[in-house]
Amino acid sequence: MAATPGVPTWERKVRILLCLFGLVLSVYALHVELSREKDPDYRAMCDLGESVSCSKVFISRWGRGFGLVQYFVAQDSPLNQPNSLLGIIFYTLQMGLGLFLSKKAALALVLSSWISVAGSIYLASILAFVLGDFCMVCVSTYIVNFALLYTNLKRRKAVEGMKEKAG
Repeated sequence: MAATPGVPTWERKVRILLCLFGLVLSVYALHVELSREKDPDYRAMCDLGESVSCSKVFISRWGRGFGLVQYFVAQDSPLNQPNSLLGIIFYTLQMGLGLFLSKKAALALVLSSWISVAGSIYLASILAFVLGDFCMVCVSTYIVNFALLYTNLKRRKAVEGMKEKAG
């Protein structure tokens, strides 16, 4: 894993750590949601109390398709997937695109990060103001998403700098 000129040496390691952490959080969230669907009495490790409950959040209407997809398709439609599944796709995409040092890959990383941050802000406001809950898993993914945005902005700036020097 040799450093690429112009790209910060920390960037690749940080991206991998953030994406792996995001994947673990997303897989755990999916596990909690599926377990809760099978057994309504299931208690997740992150359920610490009435107002500190991740499973309460995951099984809410906002836990699938950001609570918005159900307005366009049936609630049980294959298009209305758990947010955690979208997270698994997002973090996998971030890791895969992070392997490429092109302007297009850097732009895709930044754009997808901005979308994830917008989603994080939306879901955080639902969490705080609608559900009145604190979800450690959710808040952790929001932090990961903001950190990935920062990392991707650094990557994009470095890739653009490399292209300018080469051109």
